Amino acid sequence: MAARNQNLMIVFFNGAFLPEAEAVVPLSDRGFLLGDGLFETVRVAGGKPFRFAQHMERLAAGADFLKIKLPFNPVELQKFAGKLIALNRLPESVLRLTLTRGSGVRGYSTKGANNPVLAMTLHPLPPSNALPWNLITSSLRIPAGDPLGAFKTTSKVLNVLARAEAEAGGADEALLVNTSGEVIEAAGGNIFWISCGQVCTVPVGRGALPGVTRAVVFEICEQLGLKISEFFAAPEHLRQAEGLFVTQTVLGIVPVITLDHIPIASSPLVDQVVHAYGKIVRGETGGF
Repeated sequence: MAARNQNLMIVFFNGAFLPEAEAVVPLSDRGFLLGDGLFETVRVAGGKPFRFAQHMERLAAGADFLKIKLPFNPVELQKFAGKLIALNRLPESVLRLTLTRGSGVRGYSTKGANNPVLAMTLHPLPPSNALPWNLITSSLRIPAGDPLGAFKTTSKVLNVLARAEAEAGGADEALLVNTSGEVIEAAGGNIFWISCGQVCTVPVGRGALPGVTRAVVFEICEQLGLKISEFFAAPEHLRQAEGLFVTQTVLGIVPVITLDHIPIASSPLVDQVVHAYGKIVRGETGGF
């Protein structure tokens, strides 16, 4: 049974469970002022956070890179997440975990910012009738080799603008290219395509996020005996693909039917991956 009203939602805030309206950060919080923080979005299925351990591994790596001390360990966070899901009665939902450096001195210096803020919120799943997607290549460019590309920082203005550009162009999502002209990812997920009967994707390291759902697709391909290849490609290569899909936490595997208004072929391999992923999320083949 879902929570009766989104306005009555309970959130986790620095160790406490509070009504959403009571969980506030000061104007001096560096996450608010500078985007100085990290976040993870986790699919909740059957009352359990899906692949929570992998999300926490990425969060911990990002916190180490940004030199933000995690106020709770992964085991504690998983317990808190479970309680939050139960309190809100949202067994099928989206869990958002946000970590900021907290407050410190004015400006860029991190001096005095020794009390990080960690919050978790729950959100209803979006409707599934929004699939499949139409993609447009964004005019914006990701810096090639940006080390922050390995983490989900709260500084996502480029992704916001790319998604807005796509929506203004009548599409659902933006395809992002780096400053070397290489396809990197979608604004809100990793990109995969089918070429010569193989599942292909972009290597991480030059701007692509090491997505949790991306990793699940690698597992699926191994289970199904599908060959998977990693290489960089230009947008025109993807327009000629035998199939195209985006992976992301909330919607899972999202088939793509057009790229830059050009129809994309429909591959049975995409259907196989979609079907296998659904079984894993539902717990029919394990994988939590």
